[in-house]
Amino acid sequence: MRRITARMIVGAVLAVYGAAAAYEVKLDVSPGRVRTPLKVDMERIGTLRPRSVGEIHGSNWTLGCETLDRDFAVFDEYKAFLAPLGIKTIRLQAGWAKCEKEKGKYDFAWLDKIIDYACSQGINVLLETGYGNPVYKGGGGWDLAGGFPTSDEGIAAWDAWVDAMTKHFKGRVRDWAMWNEPDIGGNKTIKQIVAFNIRTAKIIKRNIPDARIAGLSLAHNNPEYFEKCLKEMGDDVKMFDWFIYHGYAPAPESSYENVEKQKAVLAKYNPKAKMRQGENGCPSEMATKFALSGIPWSEYSQAKWDMRRMLGDLGHDVESSVFTICDFNHRGREINLKGLLRINWNKEVIAVKRAYYAVQNVVSVFDDTLERVKDSRFGTRDTTLSTYEYKKDDGRRVLVFWTHADETKSLKPKYARPGDSFETRPAVFKYPGGKPFADPVWIDLLTGRVYAFPKSNQIVVPAGVVFVDVPVYDSPCVITERSAVEITR
Repeated sequence: MRRITARMIVGAVLAVYGAAAAYEVKLDVSPGRVRTPLKVDMERIGTLRPRSVGEIHGSNWTLGCETLDRDFAVFDEYKAFLAPLGIKTIRLQAGWAKCEKEKGKYDFAWLDKIIDYACSQGINVLLETGYGNPVYKGGGGWDLAGGFPTSDEGIAAWDAWVDAMTKHFKGRVRDWAMWNEPDIGGNKTIKQIVAFNIRTAKIIKRNIPDARIAGLSLAHNNPEYFEKCLKEMGDDVKMFDWFIYHGYAPAPESSYENVEKQKAVLAKYNPKAKMRQGENGCPSEMATKFALSGIPWSEYSQAKWDMRRMLGDLGHDVESSVFTICDFNHRGREINLKGLLRINWNKEVIAVKRAYYAVQNVVSVFDDTLERVKDSRFGTRDTTLSTYEYKKDDGRRVLVFWTHADETKSLKPKYARPGDSFETRPAVFKYPGGKPFADPVWIDLLTGRVYAFPKSNQIVVPAGVVFVDVPVYDSPCVITERSAVEITR
C-alpha cells in the first residue's frame, strides 16, 4: 500500500485550487445570491439592488487594494470587481522598492496602470507612501514592520523618490497617506515617526499644494500614544487633513471608547482634521498569522464583522476602510484571508465571498444622501444592541441596529464577536418624537433580503412610536420606508 505523505497532500490541494482557477469567476448580482438559515415571520418582497460606483455620488468608504507594491496580489485578477462593489475610493501602497530597482531610475508604469484604471472607473485613489528600498544601504525595510531609511544616502533617495512620484501623479492623485504602521516592529520612536511624516508631507505639499494628507497611519488605536505624536508635531500638525488609526478587535464595537478619546485629542491640536480608520478587516476562516488570527472565523462571521465595522465607524463619524478586496499571499508568511474575494496560492481569484455581497449591500444603502441624526432618540435600554438613525434630504429615515453582546443585565456589556448563528430574538425600540413609517420594510443587510414590516408592530404613543417584535441578531438590519431603498425581485 502506497504511503501518503504531507507533500502529496499539499500537492493535491494545490492541484484542486489550480483547477478551480481555470474557470472564470463571475460576479453574480442576482437576487438571493447569499443564502443563510435566517428565518423571519414576515413577507419577503424582494432584494436590495446593488449600485455600482457610477451610480453613487459619494460615501464614507475606502476599499483596500494594498500589497500590489510587493506583488502579494495581482490587480488584473480583481479589477473587474471594483466598480460593481460601489466603493468610490481605493487605498494603494506606492512601493518605492518596486518603483526604483536601479538607483536613480524610476519606473511608475505598474502604478500608472492601476491608477489610470481607477480614474477611468470614477474611483478616487488614496496613495500611501512606503515602504523602504534595500537597493540603498540604509534605505529601510521593503515590507511591513521594516525600518525607515537611516543613512544619509537612503534619506536623500527617499526624498527624491517622493518628489518624483508626486510630480508624476499630480492631477491624478490628490489624497496621500504616510508610511504604513510605523508603530510596529519596535524600531521607530515617536520622534522619528513624526519627523518622517513631516518631511514626507512637506514634499507632497510642495508639488501638490491642494493635496489632502492622512498622517501617522498607526497600527494601534491608542489615545495616549496618539496625543504624544500630535504634540511632537507642533504647528506642522495643521498640514494634515486626517489622522489614520487601525486597531483590530474581535468585536468591532469594543474599539469606539478609544476612537472617541482620539477624536477629543485631535480636536485640541487640529480641530479641522478628522480621524480616519485606515485598515480593518476580518478573516474568512481561522488563520495562524496576522490580526484576528487564532479565532474560528467563517464567511458568515466575516461578512457580519465587516458590516459592523463599517456601520460602527459611520455611526462615530470616522471614514472607514474595508480591508481588503482580495486575499493576498504574503511572501514568507501565509495567505492573509481578509479579502472579499478568495485566491489560491498562485494569487488567482477563485471565488466571491459572502462578505463581498454584504459590503455591497451596505454601500448601496448608506451613501452621502444620508445624514446621521446626532441627537437621535431612537434606541433601547437593551445594552446589547447598537442603534443608529439616519435621514435623507426629504426627511425619510433609516434605522439600523444589531446585537453586539450576549444578553446581560450589566450596564456595560461584554462585547461579543459575530458568530455563525442566524437565530433572531424580538426587540423593542422606542422612537420618541418619531412618526410611524407609511410603508415599512425590514432589511437583512447580509443577504440583502427585504421584508414587509408589519404596520401593527408600530405602536403610536403620545411620545412618538414604539417598534415591537423587531427581529435582531448579531448582523446589521434596517427598518426604513420601502421607497428609501432600491429593490429588485
